[in-house]
Amino acid sequence: MLVELHVVVLAVLGSVTTYLLILSILAALASLKSSFATDTQRKFAIVVPAHNEELSIGKTIKSLLEIEYPRKLYDVITIADNCTDRTADIAREAGGMVFERQDNKHRGKGFALRWCFEKLNKASADYSGIVVIDADSTASKNFLSVMNYYLEQGAKVIQSADLVAPQPGAWSSEATRLGFFLYNYVRPLGRKVIGLSAGLRGNGMCFTMDILRDVPWEAYSLNEDLEYGLLQLIKGNPTVFAPEAVVLATMPSNPVNAQSQRARWEGGRLPLLRKFVPHLLKEAVKQRRLSLIDALIDLVIPALVNILVVALLMAIVTLLLGALGFSGIYWFSLGWILVFLIGISHLIVGIAASGDADLWRLLKHVPRYVIWKLALYLKLVSKGRITEWVRTTREPEGPVPGQQEKDVESRAGLG
Repeated sequence: MLVELHVVVLAVLGSVTTYLLILSILAALASLKSSFATDTQRKFAIVVPAHNEELSIGKTIKSLLEIEYPRKLYDVITIADNCTDRTADIAREAGGMVFERQDNKHRGKGFALRWCFEKLNKASADYSGIVVIDADSTASKNFLSVMNYYLEQGAKVIQSADLVAPQPGAWSSEATRLGFFLYNYVRPLGRKVIGLSAGLRGNGMCFTMDILRDVPWEAYSLNEDLEYGLLQLIKGNPTVFAPEAVVLATMPSNPVNAQSQRARWEGGRLPLLRKFVPHLLKEAVKQRRLSLIDALIDLVIPALVNILVVALLMAIVTLLLGALGFSGIYWFSLGWILVFLIGISHLIVGIAASGDADLWRLLKHVPRYVIWKLALYLKLVSKGRITEWVRTTREPEGPVPGQQEKDVESRAGLG
């Protein structure tokens, strides 16, 4: 029985890593658009959910107001959600609009977005597109032109490239930057090539006002963005990937401050698995849509670093068992080594597809990141499942080198 189970697990992880490698190869073959001219320019509301973000909100609003798009055709709106600091004042001083919300019973980004969307739906501003950008992020100057182009092409739900701002010397942030690039850029770009849904990533999302009326925001989990994207996909509205538009989020440079954020991401995934795996299976059979199968695979796939660690450990264990005289066990070790190598190939091809030599140096942070993540898992197991949204501790921001931001935009086709 154990042998059969071993074969099944090996086959599943082998198939998963092969699929990821195929996506990275497709991403390497993809071509990005360079022109976004349209006959019509829509009006947008850029919504910035913020809870006690006085350290970063000013920089974010300034970035959004510098987007190269007719200023009369977009508003920047900060949701000052249960704030006890100067977030609202700083956002106003920076030139943006502010909606202040106080509701201690319904806390979190999902509730704040639903509240704001309802206000915008009742407003007389006649917005065609609603953009969501996090309060710790900056946007590429072509952001709204790209969103307008895709909306004019018929997209209803759009996800931009959600990447991480470079912080040389901050190993935790730099390791996360590499992970974000693979998960939020390479894989969605590969899916785009074959016409699959990109999935929502929370930062840099765009919706038509009509789609928010047809499918109201009912996602309040710790991974509300992923949840809402799945709800839209089941309703027949795939997420279109717009790799030419970029948002750069600032991750905590101190790994201790990054723990609450990572714990929220990891802890929020299990409830979604329980809720959506059977639902996606049922709808995939009913609707016979490949995008639903792909969404199911994407939901259950462990993080690449987890797959690599398991494959490497199992390869070592099976080699040791073979050396101790267990017959036929070497075949398993070869299988695990192959899974490891395929996973590494996905990583290498993905970095190569970026054309950014700077990403290669981030590989040196991976071993330390693995140890940090394993320690975090042990802490999560000891404390139990996270059920409430916990704000990520912010840090005073130093200047991000402008040339590095240009490099990130360049590889996404913005330079």
